[in-house]
Amino acid sequence: MSRILEDLRPFKAVIFDVDGVLSKTTIDMDESGIPKRTVNVRDGYAIKQATDQGLILGIITGGYSPSLPLRYNALGMTHVYMKASNKTEQWEDFLQKTGLQPHEVIYVGDDIPDIPVMSRSGLAVAPADAAPEVKAIAHYISPVEGGMGVARDVLEQLMKAKGLWLTGDAFGW
Repeated sequence: MSRILEDLRPFKAVIFDVDGVLSKTTIDMDESGIPKRTVNVRDGYAIKQATDQGLILGIITGGYSPSLPLRYNALGMTHVYMKASNKTEQWEDFLQKTGLQPHEVIYVGDDIPDIPVMSRSGLAVAPADAAPEVKAIAHYISPVEGGMGVARDVLEQLMKAKGLWLTGDAFGW
């Protein structure tokens, strides 16, 4: 498996796009036209472990689904921005609310609307099936396709670098 080559210890937060990152790029729609996004349970496990260990996680997505905040808030993710037509506005709001600097944040995106924020983040990550333009600016390209465990890949590496992976009550023992 690939490995992020940068020193991950200084990073305090990870922001994810949804479609093509946390969910697959092909999704069903319900009868009212709202996309029914997929979730990856291994991503969910890593997200919960990361938030339990004090990492700040968030979402900036152009999409909308009432189920998104329900799912990710339950995992400890408190910064969920939807309907983001200009993701840099939400990025700036996130930085202001958390007091973090751009170099302390990893951004995971897969398509053209993610490029402005990826170029501002300390570490830009793309899934294996991201748009070529996104891969061209990414510091790390995950070997995992969007919706298939990209968050797990990034969060596991980040938490291992910080000595936080599988510590505390991770097993409930």
